Amino acid sequence: MTEIAVPERQAQEAAALRHLRNFVGNRFVAGGTPFPVIDPATGRQHATAWEADAAIVDAAVAAARAALEGPWGTMTLAKRRALLMKVADGIEARFDEFLAAEIADTGKPHGLASHLDIPRGAANFRVFADVVAALPSESFEFDTPDGGKAINYAIRRPLGVVAVVSPWNLPLLLMTWKVAPALACGNAVVVKPSEETPSTATLLGEVMADAGVPEGVYNVVHGFGPGSAGELLVAHPGVRAITFTGETRTGSAIMKNAAPYVKALSFELGGKNAALVFADADIDAAVAGLSRAVFLNTGQVCLAPERIYVERSVLDAFVAGMKANAEALKPGLPNDPGVDFGPLISAEHQRKVLDYYRVAQEEGARVVTGGGVPTLAGDAASGFFVEPTLWTGLPHSARVCREEIFGPCAAIIAFDTEAEAVRLANDSPYGLAASVWTRDLSRGHRVAAAMEVGIAWVNSWFLRDLRTPFGGAKLSGIGREGGAHSINFYSEPTNICIKL
Repeated sequence: MTEIAVPERQAQEAAALRHLRNFVGNRFVAGGTPFPVIDPATGRQHATAWEADAAIVDAAVAAARAALEGPWGTMTLAKRRALLMKVADGIEARFDEFLAAEIADTGKPHGLASHLDIPRGAANFRVFADVVAALPSESFEFDTPDGGKAINYAIRRPLGVVAVVSPWNLPLLLMTWKVAPALACGNAVVVKPSEETPSTATLLGEVMADAGVPEGVYNVVHGFGPGSAGELLVAHPGVRAITFTGETRTGSAIMKNAAPYVKALSFELGGKNAALVFADADIDAAVAGLSRAVFLNTGQVCLAPERIYVERSVLDAFVAGMKANAEALKPGLPNDPGVDFGPLISAEHQRKVLDYYRVAQEEGARVVTGGGVPTLAGDAASGFFVEPTLWTGLPHSARVCREEIFGPCAAIIAFDTEAEAVRLANDSPYGLAASVWTRDLSRGHRVAAAMEVGIAWVNSWFLRDLRTPFGGAKLSGIGREGGAHSINFYSEPTNICIKL
């Protein structure tokens, strides 16, 4: 085998880079400033994206507004639904391309992306095409003061141009979770994917055009947040609504930019989720379920529990089970056999998580397992990996028990009474999700209802009917999406009153 010299290898890699242009009016447009897109599993550039400037963002919003005034604005619901179904079919027809793009952007294991990210991306279009058709409208007949009758009925109208600002942890899944209901309601969208993961949003533009979605209905602008495409988009006077998933701090900044125009907002923000394990729980099931919850997608899931409160009498057994599962995970390149644990999204995020690992030890944590960087060979040696990590011995007041880390780690803390467990779980500025583990059905109902969160699971995690409300309480968000709740956000009712 002939080795390739480093300069020659770099030249070959540069030639192989995918080019991710901004997508406006069903066309990829020139312009903008190139920036690298890094494969987190290797630390090497795998694509080049172009940061949209003000002119490109203006063009994208203008294209969306034109679509609303053109054939998309007058299209019947039946035809819109048929197009959404074709988009879902198009994602599935190019499944391998979407899979490769998602893996390259995120470094996540092949099995995870192929079973979760891409199938859900297609399913979101089908689900909301069905939901919007099944949603009833209001109608009331009433007596008028002059002795006659009148009837009121409500119709749903699209909001207009919707800015979709989507995150990097589940790029296609969470982006289509917003785009699908927005389009089902007749809006046009401008998507700003994370600069870390721009590939699948770009590829979806090709699918939209091939499916026959009219020009300007789906647009993509690449770039960053403050002072870049993100800020330009959310502050744009032509944008009527903003849907965002990401950090609470970023959500606050978006609110400030949106305030002068009183834009509709739907935010799913940060979390510091709790799990409660009672002594009467099926401990094996709790260990299996919470191992998945803590370590899935390298802990980069907004719903992941980073605080686990365990009744004292079963603490040792629970910790031993979690330790064994954490140490059985296999990190490595996404397509390597047996790999089920990927990297963090970036070198910056790796530094952040490792800083919290250091802080935990400074605060007196007993490191059950992990706490550092795994030793890997080959291309993975340059990836942004950290070890799955568990701590005990920390007080509830510790920083790593209060601040969102967004990594594969959790603090395990003992409790003695149900009231104490509920108090500790709710003692957080966040309120996104909780998970309760018990064989006592009455306790399950009671404790889940006491959680100050948007979603509370009993004896499960990440299990959800897409028709149900999803969102956060407190600093974890504004509003709800899912099923009719999405339709209610992405449309607004107009009441029509007719005197008979």
